[in-house]
Parts: sequence; structure tokens; C-alpha cells
Amino acid sequence: MGYANGIEMSLLGCDIDSRLIQRATESNPFPAGISYSVLNIMDASSRKSILEAYLSQYKRSHFDVCFCMSLTMWIHLNHGDSGLLEFLSVVSGLCNILLVEPQPWKCYRSAARRLRKLGKSTFDHFKTLAIKGDIADKITHFLTTACDMELLEILGNTCWDRSLLLFRKRISTKPFCVADEQS
Repeated sequence: MGYANGIEMSLLGCDIDSRLIQRATESNPFPAGISYSVLNIMDASSRKSILEAYLSQYKRSHFDVCFCMSLTMWIHLNHGDSGLLEFLSVVSGLCNILLVEPQPWKCYRSAARRLRKLGKSTFDHFKTLAIKGDIADKITHFLTTACDMELLEILGNTCWDRSLLLFRKRISTKPFCVADEQS
């Protein structure tokens, strides 16, 4: 466990690319507070074993904050509309606060164009995607209507002109009821 300004914290960074995880681990300036793990977030059994093992070290069932940076497009292109929605459902269920950096539609077109220039076939799902256009708006709509999240703030844009969307679990307005807890 590490400390930042006297606050105890632990961070877990995940990526599907083992080389990126190896480089991050080797250059980690705070190994007591930051761990890295190779994880395919779309593989339910891998996700369950890696994340539950990490959380159990701290006697936690969920994360306080999840950051999803430059990730949604790749999941969308490789797993289709249903994969993107599954990912958003899963990650929003893992945390209280969620920061998402969705790539705009122009990035999808650029990724497909790069593949074609390399002589490779385009992403399997690219032509069948129904979720397109204003991706940030579509992600916001899904998280706020289907995942019990509320948009706290749009934190501006990154240097790549991508929105940073900050969500949190909706605070229940339902009054505490002992009968509800017992049932």
C-alpha cells in the first residue's frame, strides 16, 4: 500500500498487452502502491480471478475509482456494439466513480484506414456498428440510463481532443428501511 499526501492508497493498472505491463512494472516509481496486471477485461473468468484477488487483499468488493483511458474504441471495434455495452456495464459495476475517455468516431475511421493501408482486413465489427457518431454522448446515455450512473462533469478535452467524462454511482434516494435489508 502506498501513500500520497498522507492518504493511504493502492492502484491497479491493467492492460491486455503484456509488453506494456512489463514496461510499466519495470519503471514503476511506487511499487508499494501501484500494481500492474495483464488483463483482458472482456474475458469474464480472467476478469473475475484477477480483480477479485486484488480487491480481496484490501478486503474490498469494488474499486473507489476506475479510469478507462483510450479503451472504448478498441473494445467496440473488436467486440461490437454488444461488447462495448457489456464493457460499460461491467466497469460501472466495479466502482463508485468512473472516468472515461471515449475516442471520437473519427478515430474509428482512422484505425480502419490504417489497417487497410497495411493490407489487412478491417475490424470484423466496423461495418456493422450501430453505435456511432457522437460516441461520448452514446456512452453517457448508456451509463446514465442502464448502469445507474450519473454524469458529474465533462472535464474538458485531452490533447487528442477527447472528452473526459466523470461519472458516479447514483446515490439512492430510497430511504433506509430495515424490512428491505432483512428480505
